[in-house]
Amino acid sequence: MNTGLQLYNTLTRKKELFQPLNAPNVGMYVCGPTVYSDVHLGNCRTFMSFDLIFRYLKYAGYKVRYVRNITDAGHLEGDRDEGEDKFAKRAKLEQLEPMEIVQKYTLGFHDVMRMFNTLPPSIEPTATGHIIEQIEMIKVIIENGYAYEIGGNVYFDVEKYSKQYNYTILTNRNLEDMLNNTRELGGQDEKRGRLDFALWIKAKPETLMQWQSPWGMGFPGWHIECSAMSAKYLGAEFDIHGGGMDLAATHHTNEIAQSEACSRHQPARFWMHTNMLTVNGTRMSKSAGNGFLPLQLFTGDHPLLKKGYSPMTVKFFMMQAHYRSTLDFSNDALDASEKGFRRLMAAVNLLDKLSVSEQNEFDIDSLKENCINAMNDDFNSPVLIAELFEAVRIINTVYDNKAKISAVELEKLKALINDFVFDILGLKDEESDNLELNSVLDMVIELRKEAKENKDYATSDKIRIGLQELGIQLKDGKEGTTWSKA
Repeated sequence: MNTGLQLYNTLTRKKELFQPLNAPNVGMYVCGPTVYSDVHLGNCRTFMSFDLIFRYLKYAGYKVRYVRNITDAGHLEGDRDEGEDKFAKRAKLEQLEPMEIVQKYTLGFHDVMRMFNTLPPSIEPTATGHIIEQIEMIKVIIENGYAYEIGGNVYFDVEKYSKQYNYTILTNRNLEDMLNNTRELGGQDEKRGRLDFALWIKAKPETLMQWQSPWGMGFPGWHIECSAMSAKYLGAEFDIHGGGMDLAATHHTNEIAQSEACSRHQPARFWMHTNMLTVNGTRMSKSAGNGFLPLQLFTGDHPLLKKGYSPMTVKFFMMQAHYRSTLDFSNDALDASEKGFRRLMAAVNLLDKLSVSEQNEFDIDSLKENCINAMNDDFNSPVLIAELFEAVRIINTVYDNKAKISAVELEKLKALINDFVFDILGLKDEESDNLELNSVLDMVIELRKEAKENKDYATSDKIRIGLQELGIQLKDGKEGTTWSKA
């Protein structure tokens, strides 16, 4: 088992040696999507990053229980328990039942995740499927003195909690500054404190999604669902809690408060957060008009995109930045990633065509160690990819008969590619998926070969140039002709 893994912990603001509470078992909870609309790229980056983490932890020998929730109720538009319910608003807009909205966008989310070749989590619980657990947790928090009920609403008492615990431990913010930057309670606001937040919200008569509780008909606040579900499936204390950095200040801060108020324990030992996306240096957002959905990125159907990019190109692009770094989208950057990904896949497809020798000029064990060291350094995928391009150099050099590799080292190289390119990064060769295209090109390459053998060079060149104009690059080698997208 890998024991040298260092993780950056938002809680302590430093890298720490990862030592699971109950090795070899690892419990990891990641905040999933709110399924009232199409999943956006920021979410996709978060889920791809934790897919990488999930994959590497398994490679390192851990038995991982990865829990990623679906928020399908209780999410109001504002962080201060105000505004319309997001599901009800979308349901009115599309003239559907709220649970039809949930079903539609949950299926869409799963479709996009499959396009990005991510593994499903071990458990994918929903908020509506755990109403009882949320009610029971709220009851305990009230019994412990950290929440109060007013007119069918239940609020968390941040001031009382802060007398015993550090409410801002995750973000290291000053509590007094937070209070000063929060507007005064209006005359209609029944909360006792400006930072108090809802655990249970009284439903209006017309509200479609509501449940019976000790405080009357209502629905859970947004934050309580993750505390309740993480505790149910991972226990009061577990190893890793993850999500986007935008969740740290409010959602994750309130999760910690709820969990400690209920169990007296800090829920997760490691808190991990992915960074935001930008477009041409400006933060990606719907309001700025520079946000695009995954399918728009695949098709190029957006004013800021000059063409579409395949799911694996986008994934490779995202993996070229560390999960804690800002990732900037631009056509030039995506073009460069497309070329890099094709170069990687082209080399991978040459592996079975390499000739072995009694002599050997490469140390694959050392290369593997470098790859492991990169991932052990807080899942440093950019460094890992740089090491994989050393593998590309080795493959191309051997294929061009400029260096020799032994059968033993070649098998090690194949295993390294399988482990790190496919099993850990979760990439796949999109060209090999298209069996029909492969068959057609094999036939065309064979026709070109026959033309060359018959000294019909005009036809041979015509085929090569014609394919090049269609974006297909041919490469003649000792073992035959291979193709890749130009």
